[in-house]
Amino acid sequence: MCVSGVCVCVSIYRQGCEMERNGEVQEQMERPEVLTDGERATIQNTWAKVYENKEAAGVAVLMRLFTSFPSAKQFFSQFRHIDDPEEMQASTQLRKHALRVMSALNTLVENVHDGEKTAEVLKVVAKSHAVKHNVEPGYFKILAGVILEVLVEAFPETFGTEAQGAWSKLMAVVYWHVTQVYAEIGWGSINNTAE
Repeated sequence: MCVSGVCVCVSIYRQGCEMERNGEVQEQMERPEVLTDGERATIQNTWAKVYENKEAAGVAVLMRLFTSFPSAKQFFSQFRHIDDPEEMQASTQLRKHALRVMSALNTLVENVHDGEKTAEVLKVVAKSHAVKHNVEPGYFKILAGVILEVLVEAFPETFGTEAQGAWSKLMAVVYWHVTQVYAEIGWGSINNTAE
C-alpha cells in the first residue's frame, strides 16, 4: 500500500509478507543508516500524536499483525485460540500487550538521540522475546512493517513522505539491533522460519 505516492514505509511490511508466504527469513546483517538530527526530530514530533492515542494505536497494530500474520498468535497463550477478531480486540490481555508495545516504542522515541540507551532497551526486549517467549526474530521485521502501515493509515496527515522515511529508518535500526542480540545469545542462524 502506498500513501501519498510513497511506498518506503511499507517495504519492511512487504518483506514480512514474503517471509510469511515463503516460510523463510533471509536477512541482511548490514548495519542500517544512522538517523539524521532532522529524522530524529521528525520521529519525535510525529510520535506525540500517536502516543496520545496509544491504546487504540497499539490495539490496531496487534490486530493487523494477527489478522495479516495469524502465525504470530502462536506466541500468545492468552488469545492464540481466539479466531473472532471482535473477541480478540476486546481481550484485556491483548490491550495490555498493546500498551507494552507502545510503551517500548515511546521509550525508544524519547531516547532516539541516545544510541546507547536505544541499544540497551532493544537488548532487554530482544532477550525477553528470544529466551522467555521463543519468538523468532523475523517477527520483529513483520511487526515493524505492520507498525509503519498502521501509523500511516491512522495518521495520514502526520505521516507524510518525510515521516515515513524517518520511521522506516528507525524500524531498520530496531530490527538490526534485535538481530544482533539474537545472534549474541546464540539463537542460531537468523535464517529461521516464520510459520
